[in-house]
Amino acid sequence: MELTLAHSPDADDAFMFAALSLGKVNTRGYTFRHVLADIESLNRAAWEGRYDVSAISFHAYPYVAQHYLLLTCGASVGDGYGPVVVARPEEPSVPSLVAVPGEWTTAYLALKLWHPKVETISLPFDRIGEAVKEGEVPAGLLIHEGQLTYGRDQLRLVVDLGRWWKERTGLPLPLGGNVLHRRHHGYASEIAAVLREAIACSLSHREECLNQALAYARGLSPEEADRFVGMYVNDWTLDLGEKGRRAVRLLLEEGYSQGIISQLPTLDWVN
Repeated sequence: MELTLAHSPDADDAFMFAALSLGKVNTRGYTFRHVLADIESLNRAAWEGRYDVSAISFHAYPYVAQHYLLLTCGASVGDGYGPVVVARPEEPSVPSLVAVPGEWTTAYLALKLWHPKVETISLPFDRIGEAVKEGEVPAGLLIHEGQLTYGRDQLRLVVDLGRWWKERTGLPLPLGGNVLHRRHHGYASEIAAVLREAIACSLSHREECLNQALAYARGLSPEEADRFVGMYVNDWTLDLGEKGRRAVRLLLEEGYSQGIISQLPTLDWVN
């Protein structure tokens, strides 16, 4: 059976599935066709149930739950760190307008929980840092490698939303996860086991798989790419566990209680 496997063209996702793309994993008869797209595009595609397996933002899951089951493996979790709001040094300490990488990203949800009245404007995620630097917008919400590189542009950290969330709740900030289309529910545990094995294999062949991922490490040095991958592909990625699943549930419940999320589904997990 061929399955589409959709994920971001970023160093962490590339590393996560490097062992799979390098043929190091027993796929138990499944083949995976990799589809690369930015996370907000994947969120929108999930509304249509387009892909068999897809990375999505946890914020998007309430709107795609009719199509997808949640996998306990493959998540990107910020444990005391996460998306950052940055501004030029002369801007106010609490911005009134923030450029965001999409309204279905978990970064956007966390931003609105931190500052409910903030105004936002959507820009491509890889344009936000430059837009702040050039004065097009007063502040920006950075995901992916921008979390490590904003200092090069002399931008000031306003808030690290992962740190803020952990100080407030004691829990990590679950940013993105993998979902499996419900049409495969009969094979869900088997497919999840293949993907978990693939992630474990990438972690155990770190140097080789990191070299594969460097092609997607936009502007990062090898050392920075290694740090970035370690932030988002780790034990949480192998299995969210009870604590990680609880963090997802709390995040969505808070979004719903604040009116940011309009519906709250049952979280259907595949272990």
